[in-house]
Amino acid sequence: MKLFFDPRQLDHAPALELHNGGYVPYAEHPGRVKNMLARLTETEAPTDRGETPIARIHGPAYLAFLKSAHRQWVDAGRAGDATGYVWPIVGRRPLHLQRIDAQFGQYSFDAASPVAAQTWDGAYWAAQTALAATDAVLNGAPAAFALCRPPGHHAGADYLGGYCYLNNVAIAAQAAIDAGKARVAILDVDYHHGNGTQDIFYDRGDVLFVSIHADPVTDYPFFWGHADECGDGAGEGANLNIPLPRGTGMADYQVALKTALYSIAAFAPEVLLVSFGADTYEGDPISQFKLKTEDFTEIAAQISAADLPTVIVMEGGYATEALGDNVASFLSGF
Repeated sequence: MKLFFDPRQLDHAPALELHNGGYVPYAEHPGRVKNMLARLTETEAPTDRGETPIARIHGPAYLAFLKSAHRQWVDAGRAGDATGYVWPIVGRRPLHLQRIDAQFGQYSFDAASPVAAQTWDGAYWAAQTALAATDAVLNGAPAAFALCRPPGHHAGADYLGGYCYLNNVAIAAQAAIDAGKARVAILDVDYHHGNGTQDIFYDRGDVLFVSIHADPVTDYPFFWGHADECGDGAGEGANLNIPLPRGTGMADYQVALKTALYSIAAFAPEVLLVSFGADTYEGDPISQFKLKTEDFTEIAAQISAADLPTVIVMEGGYATEALGDNVASFLSGF
């Protein structure tokens, strides 16, 4: 299997995040990647495919914000990483807002995702990594892995959140569509619902989004991921959420996975993209499922049995010491 990674992704390094009412060290830190790299075979660096495929998902105003947010923060006399503190809950509409505090409210949905000095560079090369893996699969590789960091599935077309700034899997899916694939499926197996991916494709019928995740009644991102969210307009029926309770182990997870794979088979995609989060692991510090390291191999084997060209895009996973083993276990199933 081809594995892709660019070391510039390590340059994104916020110091703190707001979590459960207090500032704590940023959980999505560069050490996550270093642990994964220690367990993986040699990776390839992605080619720079430019901003055009990124702009197929994210609008120009949002991209301009991401590039300039930290500089604006510093120019306003602020120290540390840029972050928001006020958000519109009604009447969210395009506005020309000059103050960086207001722009954060316009282009983000939580206070856990600060923008540091090198956030744009890290996110840009994560997207390029996903594009490289997609290109490999489109050119005949049966599967490829994009070690993306920062992750992407919480980022919408014009907002960041959940440690995510550019939606890597959505950018990859659109690239496959632009390359001539008529139908693409995304399977999200991160502990948290991929709200940004859902939002991006919610009214489209050419991309099926299926997510197995913690019930948003109890877990982040709360406002997305409920079972009654099925798509809209041309996308009606092309969105399947399978929320599971805290404490879910392998037996119940396999039932959900069988349902997900049945839906994907019925959709008959030409390419499958997997948003893989290892935060379903029993030892993850911010998640509540009970999967074991060896379970990831079996989950991947069942996905691989769908016999579809597959792009695997890394999302979450915060039990850093076990992360490399969990990712290696998953990839071995392919």
